[in-house]
Amino acid sequence: MGHWNTPRSDGRPVPGAGTKEVRAVPGKETTMREYKMRRGEYLEERIEDMEAKVEDYFGSVTDTESYKDSELLVVEEPDNPVFSRITAGTVEYSGKKDKLAVEFEERPAEEVIEEGHFDAAEEAVSLKNDFLEEATGRDAKSRRESMKRSVEDDEVPDNVGD
Repeated sequence: MGHWNTPRSDGRPVPGAGTKEVRAVPGKETTMREYKMRRGEYLEERIEDMEAKVEDYFGSVTDTESYKDSELLVVEEPDNPVFSRITAGTVEYSGKKDKLAVEFEERPAEEVIEEGHFDAAEEAVSLKNDFLEEATGRDAKSRRESMKRSVEDDEVPDNVGD
C-alpha cells in the first residue's frame, strides 16, 4: 500500500481523529508532533497570527481541539488533496518555551492519484516543510536531528549521571 504518512498500514483512522480532544492512549499510535524553536527564538515572535498562517498554508480553519491544555486549530478540508485533515497550533508550557504542535493526516496515495492529483504530493511536502521552517526557524535536517536528540534524551534512565 502506498501511503505517504499514514500511521497505520491497513488504513484505519488515527485514534482520536474526529474527536474534540486529542489524547495519548496507551498502546495506540498518534501522529501529533511537537517542534522546538531555534535557540533564542520564540514561536509567538516567528508567527504572530497562527490562525492566519495556518489558513495561508493549508486552508480555512473549521474547528479547534484541545491538546495538552492548549487549543489547536483544525483544517477539516485542506486545500491540498493529499491532506485529509490538519491540526496545528501553539502548545504552551509554563516555565518553558512554547512548542509548535502539528498533525498532518494524509489520504492514501492511490486515492489521490486516481483523482488525478499527480503534482499534489510534491506540493504537500513543500507546504509542510515551508510551514515548519517558518514556524520553527529550523530546516528539515535540523528538525530531524532535534527529534532524534529528544528521543535519545527520553531513553536515558533517570538514575544515570547521579
